Amino acid sequence: MKPIFGPGPSLELRLALAVLLSISLIFIDTKLIAFNQVRVYLYSAVSPLQYIANMPGTLLDSMSGSLATRQQLKRENEVLKQQLLLNRADQLLMESLAKENTRLRALLGSPVRHDSRKLVAEIMAVDSDPFSHQVVIDKGQLDGVYEGQPVINDVGVIGQVLHVGTTSSRVLLITDASHGIPVRIARNDIRAVATGTGELNRLQVPHIPRSTDIGEGDVLITSGLGGVFPEGYPVAVISRFDYQEGKPYADVMATPVVELDRLRYLLLIWPSDG
Repeated sequence: MKPIFGPGPSLELRLALAVLLSISLIFIDTKLIAFNQVRVYLYSAVSPLQYIANMPGTLLDSMSGSLATRQQLKRENEVLKQQLLLNRADQLLMESLAKENTRLRALLGSPVRHDSRKLVAEIMAVDSDPFSHQVVIDKGQLDGVYEGQPVINDVGVIGQVLHVGTTSSRVLLITDASHGIPVRIARNDIRAVATGTGELNRLQVPHIPRSTDIGEGDVLITSGLGGVFPEGYPVAVISRFDYQEGKPYADVMATPVVELDRLRYLLLIWPSDG
């Protein structure tokens, strides 16, 4: 029986034939243009395979670029968030500074006599004793502050300097129970003394006869008596005028024109001849 697969040419002969065929095809392709069209067909047939072969690399590059872009966008987003936070903080500070500047302008534009020296001071501390209405300011002996010096702001009278240190001082508020200030009623010039009650929103006007022409809403201003406070600065507004039969004096209460629980800046003033 004849075998299906008989012995073929030797390997050396096959190699020689392959080399000879390759050289012939290279020569024909170089010297003739007969294979140009064939090359086009071959390129067209191989092109899809090249796309398929390049697809994993292209896909990986695209995914890597997308991931890098996403990471970059996240970093930029974080940076922008931080910058926005800083900008908002700066905006808050600017708003605070604008309000503070407005308060200082109002303070410096308060009705101080033009021939009086004045100095802006800031509160450093508030006395923690509920029965003592005192604050500490950042001006002292080096700034020319003296004991008994009047202290006001852009609204009215606050108090007077109680103790003086080298760089700080203690101010006694008009509502302190130990404080008294000579006043007069702006409407009819009736003179009296307003004393502290130990409450930040209330003063007492003692020893006022019940027949005195005083009513709620009357404004109390400094009378200039006593030589401490210059004349004409607002102190308080009468909030109650009441009397009982059999008592010689009326019960008179007044509300300070300055909100003493919201102080920050004060104004120290000197006498015009000081």
